[in-house]
Amino acid sequence: MVKDGRTRGATIIDVAIKAGVSPMTVSRVINGRTGVAPPTRAIVEETIRALGYTPNVAARSLVTSGELRIGVIYSNPSAAFMSDFLTGVFEEASVRGARLILLKGEEGRPPEEKALRDLIAAGISGVILTPPLGECPSLLKVLREARLPMAAVGAHGVGDAICVRIDDRGAAYEMTRQLMEKGHRRLGFIVGNPDQTASLERLAGFYAAVREKDDVRTNIAQGDFSFASGLAAGEQLLEANPAPTAIFASNDDMAAAVVSVAHRRQIDVPRELTVVGFDDTTAAVTLWPPLTTVHQPVHRLAAEALGLLAAEIAAGSPSGTYSDRVLPHEIVERQSTSPVGSDDPA
Repeated sequence: MVKDGRTRGATIIDVAIKAGVSPMTVSRVINGRTGVAPPTRAIVEETIRALGYTPNVAARSLVTSGELRIGVIYSNPSAAFMSDFLTGVFEEASVRGARLILLKGEEGRPPEEKALRDLIAAGISGVILTPPLGECPSLLKVLREARLPMAAVGAHGVGDAICVRIDDRGAAYEMTRQLMEKGHRRLGFIVGNPDQTASLERLAGFYAAVREKDDVRTNIAQGDFSFASGLAAGEQLLEANPAPTAIFASNDDMAAAVVSVAHRRQIDVPRELTVVGFDDTTAAVTLWPPLTTVHQPVHRLAAEALGLLAAEIAAGSPSGTYSDRVLPHEIVERQSTSPVGSDDPA
């Protein structure tokens, strides 16, 4: 086959795409394993002959070993989120005897296509995607062509992937209601990555709450879930006249950045400014004052995604009925909030 002027041999992905099956099905045919219907087996064998495909010996030995091999593709600007995520997925992989193969993109972007196809060709059984990659069209296109089972953490409504998340809209609504119950009527909100549905859902939850009061003034700033974007957004919100009495950031990294901006401006948190976040990562408790935040069980989300993906793989082939698993959240109140006009933290 020819690509970019260079000749290369057919790969297991080429066979799978042309035959209309998954790479795992091609592997079963190559290795004489059961679980493939005779008509499908015949199509795969004919495709192998037509393309002149020669199995890679190393990849073949991995497939025949029966080892569960999961690709974990990540590119998240929050180190705290990724720490919790990787802990959860590694612990679950250990319990299940699965081998994880990590592939990293840069600055929220997916990995290069060649690296992605090399990962698929290595004989993986399925993939787990971290935010924001679970909703990345170019990445999903390659995985769909390869017919690999997918689990996406934090994604909403990816029809052919297992989605494991929390109720982002409901959580943001509850947090905003709590701020208003403390008497705050000038509210700032920092939006996360605009390419993630979770960001829009959190903004929608914020608006749903403030619409219940007639006297609330809002000011919105755009971030991307990174600490740096939180610094810029915090400066923007605190430059407003009048400035917010409370700022709700869409993740803890951006909330921590707002606290940093407030300290630099000699604004006392929480007596003069309430700041709240989202996720309840280590970032929420490694600064002063520790953040009131939405607890998103990132560790459990990752473990649940791996468990559901393993069950899908064990079924032998993609079932086509993918789940949208919503795990519970909670509001964790710490020392970064206080009622309006209070001298004491709430």
